[in-house]
Amino acid sequence: MEYVVAAVILLVVLVAGGIGLVVPRMRRRQLPPAETGGGTTTLEREPEAPSLQVPAEVDEGLPPLIEEKPAEPEAPALDKPEPTAGRLVRLRARLSRSQNIFGRGLLSVLSRDHLDEDAWEEIEDSLISADVGVEATQVIVARLRERVRVLGSRTVSEVREQLTEELVAALDPELDRSLKTTPHDGRPAVMLVVGVNGAGKTTTCGKIGRVLIADGRTVLFGAADTFRAAAADQIQTWGERVGAETVRGPEGGDPASVAFDAVKRGIDTGIDTVVIDTAGRLQNKVGLMDELGKVKRVVEKHGPVDETLLVLDATTGQNGLEQARVFTEVVDVTGVVLTKLDGTAKGGIVIAVQRKLGIPVKLVGLGEGPDDLAPFEPAAFVEALLGSDA
Repeated sequence: MEYVVAAVILLVVLVAGGIGLVVPRMRRRQLPPAETGGGTTTLEREPEAPSLQVPAEVDEGLPPLIEEKPAEPEAPALDKPEPTAGRLVRLRARLSRSQNIFGRGLLSVLSRDHLDEDAWEEIEDSLISADVGVEATQVIVARLRERVRVLGSRTVSEVREQLTEELVAALDPELDRSLKTTPHDGRPAVMLVVGVNGAGKTTTCGKIGRVLIADGRTVLFGAADTFRAAAADQIQTWGERVGAETVRGPEGGDPASVAFDAVKRGIDTGIDTVVIDTAGRLQNKVGLMDELGKVKRVVEKHGPVDETLLVLDATTGQNGLEQARVFTEVVDVTGVVLTKLDGTAKGGIVIAVQRKLGIPVKLVGLGEGPDDLAPFEPAAFVEALLGSDA
C-alpha cells in the first residue's frame, strides 16, 4: 500500500513539472523576441506613449497640430507733409503763367528809354487784365510814375526793384497772416472753411490739415458737408493719410450737428485744431447762407470760432470779390485761401481781395499735389510773379 501512495505522489509531481515546463515555452512563442540593451530586456520596460513626431518629408504636407495666430496686418505708413517754411519759394515755377503779365509784360514796357502816356496806359491795362483792380492799379501806376520821374530810373534792374516794392506795398505786408491754430481755454482752436461750389474747398481742407501737421499740430476733421455724397469720404481719406481722425454724420444730416460733435470730440481727445469743412453754396442763396450762419452759432456753444477761411478760385477773377463780401457778412471771414493760382494769368486778384475787403490772403494753392498749398508771403509772391529772368 505504501508503494502505491508513493507512486501516485511521484506521478503528480511529474505531471506538474511537465506542465510548468510547457506553459512558459508557449508564452515565449506568443511574445516578440526580446531585445537586449544595457542589460535590460524590453519586456521589463514600461510601455512608452506613442510618439507625435512625424517624419520631415511627411510633416511638410500636413497642417500644424496647433494653429498659429495669423499676424495682424501692419498699419499703412503715414504721409509726412513737406515743411511749410519756404514752400512758396519752392513753388514759384507754378506761377509761370502769371509771369507773362507781371514779369515779362510790365518790365518790357517799364524798361523803355522813354515812357510816354501810351506806355503808362499799356501798363495800366496789363495790371487791370491781371485782376489787380482799377483802384489798386491807379495807385500803383501813379506811384511808379512819380518814382521814375524823380529818380530818373531807366535800367531794367532799377525799374524792377521799384515795381517789386510797389506791388509788395499794395499787398499790405503788415496784415496778420498767421493761422490761429493753438488750443486755448481747455479746447482746440476751431477753423471753419467756407466757399462757393467748385472752389476746391474740401480738397483745400485736406491740404490745410497737412499744413498744420507739417507745423507740428494735431488735427481733427469735421465733415459738415453732408449734402455732397463724396465729401465726407474725401475728407476722411485726406485724414487717414496723415493719421487725423474725421467726425462725420449721416448723408443729408444736419451739418451744424456734425460740426458741434467734431469740436466736442476734439475737446475730449485733446486735439490742437479742428478743421470743419462746410457745404459749398452760392453767395446769392439766402437760405443756404443762413444755414452757414447756424453752423457757426452752434459751434460757438463750445467757444468762439478762431479762424473762418474763405476759399476763392483765382480763375473767377473779380467775381470772387462779391463772394467774399457776402460770406464776410454772414460768418465774419478772417482770411482767404486763394486756389488754382497756378492755372491763371490773373495773380493780381490777391491785391484786389485785400484792398477791397481788408481781408488778408493767408494761403495760396499752386497745384494739385497734396503739399501744393503754401502760407502766403507778399515779398516771395511778388518775386515769384516777376521772375528772376524777367
